Amino acid sequence: MNQPVSPDHRHTAHDHDHSAHDHSAHAHPRHSHSCCSAAEAPTRVQLRASSSSHVQLSRFRIEAMDCPTEQTLIQNSLGKLDGIEQLEFNLINRVLDVSHTHADTQRIEQAIAALGLHAEPLDAASSAAPAPAPAKKPWWPLAVSGVAALTAEGIHFAGFAPDWVVALVALLAILSGGLGTYKKGWIAIKQRNLNINALMSIAVTGAVLIGQWPEAAMVMFLFNLAELIEARSLDRARNAIGGLMQLTPDLATVQQADGQWHELDVKQVALGALVRVRPGERIGLDGEVVSGQSSVDQAPITGESLPVEKGPGDKVFAGTINQAGALEYRVTAAAGQSTLARIIHAVEQAQGARAPTQRFVDQFSRIYTPAVFAFALAVAVLPPLLAGGVWFDWIYRALVLLVVACPCALVISTPVTIVSGLAAAARKGILIKGGVYLEGGRKLDFLALDKTGTITHGKPVQTDHAVLEPLFERRAQAIAASLAGRSDHPVSLAIARAAGEQGIALHEVANFQALSGRGVSGEVDGVRYHLGNHRLVEELGLCSPQLEARLDALERQGKTVVLLLDGSGPLALFAVADTVKESSREAIAQLHELGIKTVMLTGDNPHTAQAIAAQVGIDEARGNLLPADKLAAIEELYAKGRRVGMVGDGINDAPALARAEIGFAMAAAGTDTAIETADVALMDDDLRKIPAFVRLSRQCATILTQNIVLALGVKAIFLAITFTGMATLWMAVFADMGVSLLVVFNGLRLLRK
Repeated sequence: MNQPVSPDHRHTAHDHDHSAHDHSAHAHPRHSHSCCSAAEAPTRVQLRASSSSHVQLSRFRIEAMDCPTEQTLIQNSLGKLDGIEQLEFNLINRVLDVSHTHADTQRIEQAIAALGLHAEPLDAASSAAPAPAPAKKPWWPLAVSGVAALTAEGIHFAGFAPDWVVALVALLAILSGGLGTYKKGWIAIKQRNLNINALMSIAVTGAVLIGQWPEAAMVMFLFNLAELIEARSLDRARNAIGGLMQLTPDLATVQQADGQWHELDVKQVALGALVRVRPGERIGLDGEVVSGQSSVDQAPITGESLPVEKGPGDKVFAGTINQAGALEYRVTAAAGQSTLARIIHAVEQAQGARAPTQRFVDQFSRIYTPAVFAFALAVAVLPPLLAGGVWFDWIYRALVLLVVACPCALVISTPVTIVSGLAAAARKGILIKGGVYLEGGRKLDFLALDKTGTITHGKPVQTDHAVLEPLFERRAQAIAASLAGRSDHPVSLAIARAAGEQGIALHEVANFQALSGRGVSGEVDGVRYHLGNHRLVEELGLCSPQLEARLDALERQGKTVVLLLDGSGPLALFAVADTVKESSREAIAQLHELGIKTVMLTGDNPHTAQAIAAQVGIDEARGNLLPADKLAAIEELYAKGRRVGMVGDGINDAPALARAEIGFAMAAAGTDTAIETADVALMDDDLRKIPAFVRLSRQCATILTQNIVLALGVKAIFLAITFTGMATLWMAVFADMGVSLLVVFNGLRLLRK
């Protein structure tokens, strides 16, 4: 259950790299005055600085900890215990991590039990397991409460029974459905926390004290019914992440030492083990194909709509589906370290980084709730004392205000929308590392892009071939490919690959030489040939104005040209280029439709940069850039007031990626560092995911605005109606919980495919 950890074991490089974005949620314990305030209990809470190197980590499963309400109570309670240094909450799996020194686990369990919650100790191995579905509460108490509340209202309206009968039936409704609410409310009041349970307990008790028994019963029933519906609705957002965990099969067919194949639990499969997967099966672990050919549906990881062909040497990912043929692959990552596991962990961690709107709402609710509570108290007392008002009427209106006061709809609207957005993006193969980036995407107005591997395939191919000496019509490509095949330069490999695809037979090469920075040379059938660039042609004195013009024309198209030469002059030329992805053109067009300008930042020569930019429609291209130059370009755009994103896939892009408002890492699937360090990781190399991300960000912002306006608007209307005396308690509950459900359902719209 306990394991030693260093005091700062939770911090990663990413925390430090992006501290300006408020990634780490360190805060001192303080009392919350909102019903579901996520701000009061962020995912990671540093209670006090570490004073010891012997810090223990204890983990607990708390089934009832599924809302920031419980999170805040736990934080405030454990914050009073000596030796508790840090808390980390995982509401998705209902797991609490406690970093402590001399505080024993029994004291921690007792402190949590005092809040009416049960903490089940976990060992380190089980901490990452998905939470089992909580036991469903029996339905009959709520049913009894509803029938009794309706009966009390009916008897009271008809007036055929004495008041004590109405009170008795109403009391049955309150006790059968509301004992849990009262218990939670009392605990919250003792903790000086005005959450929804505390406010509802005060309102129902007040209604009983002024003789409004039927309304008190209906208020309690409606509240508990709405809480049940809301919990089920929130489970959908929670399950959107939890469902990813079900993608990996429990068993894998593994080769044993004696050559036999047996099924093992994927958690027991060792690195380097050989695993077989049949057609139609899910792949259980990350690995590299050793034998077999098949197509694999990678949509759960990369969001690709079409299956990807796999053969020896290709990577496969846990959770993807093998479709056509049998494959055998070598395991490259343990079950807990697979690409899918890292995606799930990243999305869960992202929920702890509060988005700007969520921070605003939480700060607003901390002021709003106690202010309205004080206002309700003033409404109950001042008019009767100062203006001769009727005590009964004004206390009743104050109770209605108290019910309306809870900002539950306002507070819950932001996290459920953010979680839905993060989950929707993950389904599309877009891994967003926090709500701050999900919201920030809509503000981008300039996007900088690397060229190789981002806009282009990053794999040069032969695009042009021309024979300059007619006598060599049949032999030129064979000789060039024979020389190129002895080199590992990307341009040479492209020429050799093109010849291989055409089935051209190669010649033996004697006395081969690599000419640094110029090309290669060798003897074929006793004749020395050279295969090299423009510079080599100049050195050999074999250039001409006509050849210069031809080379210049190809180079202006962004192509690299090499020539085959013998002692008399050029025999053939070959042009090689890194081809543009079809998806890049469409992606740039979509970005322009969204009003986002683009600039290419590349280390290639300016001619190539301009040619590629023209092909895909990029607004501006800059070539011959070192990593520091790319960073300077981002700084220059910032100085002009631009909101800049940066897309890249290489180490040389790291400074610019870190400086940009949002850094996008291309083709992150299977990359050890990209998922951990990028702000947004595109799991495949499809650039169209960036406009999809921007559209999702804008949709998320629209829904957040709608939810805030809806929540505040309904409360404003009811506050006005309350002063007219037209609002009733059950109407207030219906409106308050009704708008809570509306904002939840509105936020869940992001999960639609």
